[in-house]
Amino acid sequence: MPFVLDTSIPACWAFQDEQDARADAAYVRIKTEEAVVPSLWWFEIRNILVVNERRKRITESDTGIFLRDLAGLRIRLDRDPDEGAVLRLARTHRLSVYEASYLELALRESIPLATLDGELAAAAGREGTNLI
Repeated sequence: MPFVLDTSIPACWAFQDEQDARADAAYVRIKTEEAVVPSLWWFEIRNILVVNERRKRITESDTGIFLRDLAGLRIRLDRDPDEGAVLRLARTHRLSVYEASYLELALRESIPLATLDGELAAAAGREGTNLI
């Protein structure tokens, strides 16, 4: 079954000093199942990497290797969000529109969400969305 992949999960994969069982479970799952992400994911993941280059946590080379590895995974960009639903979820759960876009996608496709974001996970629970 496909699942929605919030950027907090691959961010955990990118850094040796970050470990989380939920991120590990998503990594195992993405080997055999498709992850679906909102189109903003492409920008978010690159921003996380560049910010951490500036903080000297990773090098440009590390970023390139990580992006190459991500490209080899089964990640599908969704380019058709329900704008009204995203805004409703952001307002109802006091989420950013970015966070709400992941929840909207999980709800629209009726698939679970993989996230390390506590507020997003709580909102998903209130909406009846399963978590990985």
